[in-house]
Amino acid sequence: MARSAFQQKVVVITGGCAGIGRALALRFAQAGARLALLDIQCEALEAFRQQLQSKLNVEVLALPCDVADHQQCEQAIGHVIEHFGGIDVLINNAAITHRSAFAETELKVFERIMGVNYFGALHCTRPALDSLVQRKGQIIVMSSLSSFAPLLYRSAYNASKHALHGLFQTLRLELQDSGVNVMLVSPGYTA
Repeated sequence: MARSAFQQKVVVITGGCAGIGRALALRFAQAGARLALLDIQCEALEAFRQQLQSKLNVEVLALPCDVADHQQCEQAIGHVIEHFGGIDVLINNAAITHRSAFAETELKVFERIMGVNYFGALHCTRPALDSLVQRKGQIIVMSSLSSFAPLLYRSAYNASKHALHGLFQTLRLELQDSGVNVMLVSPGYTA
């Protein structure tokens, strides 16, 4: 990642203190970005913020946020814009999964997974959109290969990732003349 490309850019990462989100935060910090990390894991989030600031001397705003709650997302994104003056990159990364047969999966599991994986991305993108358009920024959505090659016993997860493609491919078309780049990333299994 070229250091100059992201120097002083404001990068928001949901699910930012573990897994792919954590790895992305480290790479963007090394590239000189200013970070806003949103995560539901409050203690881990604060510990990671302290680590990034002390070891990489990067400006980090750590905001506890359940992305399934639109009000929490609006408040968090509003706080990011107020603190940094805008958003250059929004990475919708927060996600959860399950392992159960469709017939044995309770409705509340489907609702929670769609709430985090699909609505979480929608809830963060809407309040960030004006700032992203003003800055000709980038929206990155972490999807999955399971969105088009479904994993067995992951019906809710597969459906949530498939829904992301419908939403953000449409948004990409709507924003094609705005200067905003919309990218869907579909990794396979990750450690």
